[in-house]
Amino acid sequence: MNQLVILALTGLIGFVLFAFAQRAELDRSYEQRALAIAQTTAADPQIQQAMEYRGGGYVVQAVAERMRRSSGASYVVVIDLRGVRRSHPIHALIGEPVDEPIVVRDGRPHVGTDQGATGRSANGKAPLYGPSGALVGEVSVGIPEHDVLGELWRELPTFGLYAAIATALGAAAAYLLARRLKRTTFGLELEEIAGLLQDREAMLHGIREGVVAFAPDGRITVVNDEARRLLGLGSALGHLLEEVLPEGRLRRALDGTLTGTDVSVLTDDHCLAVNRMPVTLHGHELGAVVTVRDRTELVGLLRELDSVRGLTDALRAQQHEFTNRMHTLAGLLDIGEHRSAYEYAIETARSGQALTEAVRRHIGNPLMVGLIVAKTTVAAERGVRIVLTDDSALGADPPHLRRLLTIVGNLLDNAIDATADAAPADDGRRIRLTLAEGDESIVVRVADTGPGIAPGTSQSIFDDGWSTRPERGTARRGLGLAMVHRLVQRHGGTITVSEGPGAVFTVVLPLPDTAPAPQGALFTMASPMGGEGS
Repeated sequence: MNQLVILALTGLIGFVLFAFAQRAELDRSYEQRALAIAQTTAADPQIQQAMEYRGGGYVVQAVAERMRRSSGASYVVVIDLRGVRRSHPIHALIGEPVDEPIVVRDGRPHVGTDQGATGRSANGKAPLYGPSGALVGEVSVGIPEHDVLGELWRELPTFGLYAAIATALGAAAAYLLARRLKRTTFGLELEEIAGLLQDREAMLHGIREGVVAFAPDGRITVVNDEARRLLGLGSALGHLLEEVLPEGRLRRALDGTLTGTDVSVLTDDHCLAVNRMPVTLHGHELGAVVTVRDRTELVGLLRELDSVRGLTDALRAQQHEFTNRMHTLAGLLDIGEHRSAYEYAIETARSGQALTEAVRRHIGNPLMVGLIVAKTTVAAERGVRIVLTDDSALGADPPHLRRLLTIVGNLLDNAIDATADAAPADDGRRIRLTLAEGDESIVVRVADTGPGIAPGTSQSIFDDGWSTRPERGTARRGLGLAMVHRLVQRHGGTITVSEGPGAVFTVVLPLPDTAPAPQGALFTMASPMGGEGS
C-alpha cells in the first residue's frame, strides 16, 4: 500500500509538471505563431506605403482586419512610432495611443503574453519598415489564450493515459518486488525484522557462549563478543576462516573438517568445546552456525578433583598396607615374640623411607619427589612398578618446574593405565622414568611395557580429544597428551613417541627457561597427584 500511494503521488506530480511544461511549450508555440502573423502583416506593401507617407488610414485598417480574420488572431494592431493605433478590431480605439512603449525601436521582433483590450493573448510584435527602409511603426498580433488552453485540454487525456499506464506498470512491478521481498524476509514486516535484529543482538552479545555464523561460501557473517574473546578473531566479519585463523585443530573444528559433538580444542589460554551445525531452509543450504563453549574452568576443576581422587587412592593403598603391617605386628606381640615385633617395626619404618630416599638421591626438588613417590604408590596398588633410572638427575630448583610437573604427571598416568590393563601380572608391569637435567636441555623419558602406540598414530595421539580409553568418571579423556604437546611446543621443545609394543615418550625442553609457564588451570598441577590420562 505504501508503494501504491507513492506511485500514485509521483504519477500525479509528474502529470501536473508535464501539464505545466506542455502549457509553457504551447505558449511559446503560439507566441511564435503570433510573431509570424505580425511579420507577414509588416511585409504587406500597402501597409508599408500608407504608414510611411501618412495616407490611406482606411487601407491599414482593411488590410489588418483581413489578416486577422484569415489567421484567426484576436487582434492585428498597426502602431506608428508615436504610439498611436492605426488599426484595431475595436474601431473606437483607432487613433488612440497605446499604454506601453514601442519595443521594436531596436529593430528586433518581440514575443510575450499580453493582457489587452480583447483579453489575455499570446503576443508577437514585429518592426514595420516603409518602402524607403525607414522604421515607421510596429505590428502587434495576439492569439486568444483560450486557444492555447483548448489545445492543452485536447492533449491532456493522452498524457493522462500515459501516466495511468506508467502507474499501472509501476504498481505491477511494486507488487512483484513486494512478493519477492516477502519471500526473502519470510513474510516479516519491517517492524518485525527490526525487533528480530534487536533480539538477535541482545542474545548474541549477552550469552556466555561464542557464536560464529558462516555463509555458504565460508565467509564469516556473525561473530559475537564471546567468540572474539575465546577465538581471538578480532574484526573477522566478511573474511574467510583461513584469513583470520592459522592452520590447526581449531580451524578444522570451525570449518567442519572435524566432525562430532563437543569437539575438544585446546588453545594457549582455553579448553573449548566446539559444535558445528549446518543450516538449511526449504532444502537450500544457508551456511552453518558454530557454538564455542569455554570449558577451561570446568576442566581445571575436574583435573583438581581427579588429583584428589588419585591422592585418595594413594592414601587408601598406604592405609591398606599399613593395616596389614599393624596386624602382623599385633600378632607378634600377641604370641610374645617381642624381639621379632621390634625388629619387624624397625624394618617396616626403614622400608617406608627407602622409596623416598631412593628418589631423593636423584631428584632434589621436593615437589617432584612428592609427585614421583605418590605416583609410585598408586601404581603399586595396581600392580605396576615405577623405576627411576640411575642416570636421572634433577636439581633442587630446576628450570621448567611447572611444565615438568604437568609433563611427568600426565605421562606417568598414561603409562600406569596402559601397563596395568595390558601387561602380564608378573614383573612385566614396569615403568621406567628418566629425568635428566643437562647444560642445554632437560630430558624426560617414560617407557612402559604396555601395548604401545599403533603404527601410523604417533602424531595423532597429541590431538585434542584423542583417546583409546573410555571416559573416566570426572576427568575428560584425550587432553593430557594434548596439553603436554602444547606445553612442549610453546617453549620450543620436542616430544617424540615410539610406535609398536612398549611406548617410549621422550620430551626435550631447551635451556634456559626464558618463558614463564602458563598459570591457568589447564597447564599447571593442582597438587602433586595431578595429571590426566589420554
